Amino acid sequence: MDADLGDLTAFLAVAKARGFRDAARTSGASASTLSEAVRRLETRLGARLLHRTTRSVTPTEAGAALIARLTPALGEVDAALDAVGHFRDGAAGALRLNVPISAARLVLPAILPGFLAAHPGIRLEIVAEDSFVDVLAAGCDAGIRYDERLEQDMIAVPIGPRVQRMATAAAPSYLDRHGRPDHPRSLLDHACVLGRFASGALTSPWEFERAGEIVRVEPRGPLIVQVGGATDLAVDAAIAGVGIISVFEDWLRPHLESGVLEPVLQDWWQPFSGPFLYYSDRRLVPPPLRAFIAFIRAKAI
Repeated sequence: MDADLGDLTAFLAVAKARGFRDAARTSGASASTLSEAVRRLETRLGARLLHRTTRSVTPTEAGAALIARLTPALGEVDAALDAVGHFRDGAAGALRLNVPISAARLVLPAILPGFLAAHPGIRLEIVAEDSFVDVLAAGCDAGIRYDERLEQDMIAVPIGPRVQRMATAAAPSYLDRHGRPDHPRSLLDHACVLGRFASGALTSPWEFERAGEIVRVEPRGPLIVQVGGATDLAVDAAIAGVGIISVFEDWLRPHLESGVLEPVLQDWWQPFSGPFLYYSDRRLVPPPLRAFIAFIRAKAI
């Protein structure tokens, strides 16, 4: 039998309060609205549900039977709506991010512990890869990319450092043997450790900038590694004296500070814009993602 949920709720409120006026005070609806809802329900069911007198309202036998079955059923409805409310408020749920390996290494460690501590009900999954994918098709809620690789129909939110630099460095032992470059073009006379993107393209040319002058060079070297997944191998090779490496400054910083690597052409290191969290504007933002966006925006203040 078809029945309106609002009418059923009104009937329960009146039956519990034993009167239309008292039910109106507790429910926020007018007594006439509640009366009309109960009358509509009785008409739809074809049975009187309440005995009405000037002093009281009591359930009929049919009304009592309906109350007995309806109370736990509507309790389940309320529980279901509360559960959805937790997701709406970002208190629980799954969040899946697709990020480049460099972001997993250099950006997220400063963000994730605080976010997960603030939202213990959220389960976060990180998919780290350097190929550019459609995050929605890949089953992810959002991604992290740099501005030159953002899709046009995506919303972008800054995340992590707003300015980064590519750094070149080599082991002091290598530079002692082969000399220290004084200009980017000097790299053409050196062994360099190169990278290859998942697309197959090399990371060359290397680009340098100083006082408005931009210089691009195509270095050569004995070792090529996959960007991201094998970057640590490239760094270890540079530390061992294989050649000069070019990678994120933040990736090299611990080795520069310890002295196992020495900066090369530091005055020419080129700055670039930091990464963005991006997501589609074609659908409602999932609550865990909404919580993550709010967290990184607050962290940036």
